[in-house]
Amino acid sequence: MMIESIKSAFKQHFNRVPIIVRSPGKINLAGGYTNDNDGYVLPVAIDIATYVAVSKRKDDEIHLYSESYQEAFQTKLSDLNTSEKDWVNYILGVADQLQKWGYHIGGFNLYIDGDVPLDDELSSIAAMECSTAYALIELFSLSVPMLDLAKIAQMAGQDFKGINNSIIDQFTSVFGKKGNAILLDGKSLTYDYIPIKLDGYQFVLLKADLDNPTLNHKLIKIKEQCEQGFLLVKSNVEHVRSLRDTNLKMLDKYVKRKDIEIYNKCKFIIEENQRVLLAAEHLRNANLKGFGQVMFQTHDGLSEFYQVSCDELDFLVNTVKKIPYVLGARMIGEGFEGCTLNIVKENVIDDFIEELTHAFEVKFAKKLDAYVVEIEDGTTLIC
Repeated sequence: MMIESIKSAFKQHFNRVPIIVRSPGKINLAGGYTNDNDGYVLPVAIDIATYVAVSKRKDDEIHLYSESYQEAFQTKLSDLNTSEKDWVNYILGVADQLQKWGYHIGGFNLYIDGDVPLDDELSSIAAMECSTAYALIELFSLSVPMLDLAKIAQMAGQDFKGINNSIIDQFTSVFGKKGNAILLDGKSLTYDYIPIKLDGYQFVLLKADLDNPTLNHKLIKIKEQCEQGFLLVKSNVEHVRSLRDTNLKMLDKYVKRKDIEIYNKCKFIIEENQRVLLAAEHLRNANLKGFGQVMFQTHDGLSEFYQVSCDELDFLVNTVKKIPYVLGARMIGEGFEGCTLNIVKENVIDDFIEELTHAFEVKFAKKLDAYVVEIEDGTTLIC
């Protein structure tokens, strides 16, 4: 239905038959902020996705239309500048990066639509960047390795929007595999696929609109604290290259007595790296209950030590700890304004959603959105 709707809309706007590419959103099953410190993560691509349709033009103009924003935009390939419209910048940033990497592209029409919520909890930006990059690569018959595609998508946000993010979102959007998580080493970008057997359970996302205007400031401060902790260790232990290379013994000796806040942030990262590896091992052994317990532990660490949770997210996780048909839960996204991931027995999902949305509304007078998600393939050419 989505594809036919996109074809029809594209013909209406541009009177052409397009190439259509799908890029999925992403969630982290395990690993919270470890990727900022060269650590391990365990993400999956999901069946909520962004779709990009493109066709060539005979001139050097770029014509864009976003269904979600109900907006059009035009510019020239030779005049790529930052726009006041955020969604435009991620597309123009990809075109800019392709040229900087030495690839030749021409003018194009582009239509974008999808069902990834327009925020970053489910990596909607990465999905937009990756679908645009892959669509243009197909449109202009470019030979671009898939890892380079992910890097181009990542750098589109960095250079054009000034977003200093890791490559994890784009990597997952490109390399996702149906029914599998990706155990990714953030330092080397080596990875393994880990099969996931849910055996009568499903992943359910609970998402609240929790606007926090100071979020970016808080996250910047926490990243700085992790860097400070690493430098305290490095000044005494020469061989460490990042927080990933440190251990709790080093933190206890060189950080704990100097700054307990910095110590707690670094302690979480070190322990979370170990939890990611443990979570992957549980999945390999089809131990879903053990995996769920790791999720609870991750959330507790994010709340108590890394301090990126909030009352609403803690309430959701602590509430489901008391529900026997929920095996695990944790906050995902950037925190404060994020959502929770839950492993729920599939035959009671409707009851689960009804119970949690009611309890949340009673407690906070706020609405919850719920999504039942499947693990899907990464960026794909549809037609």
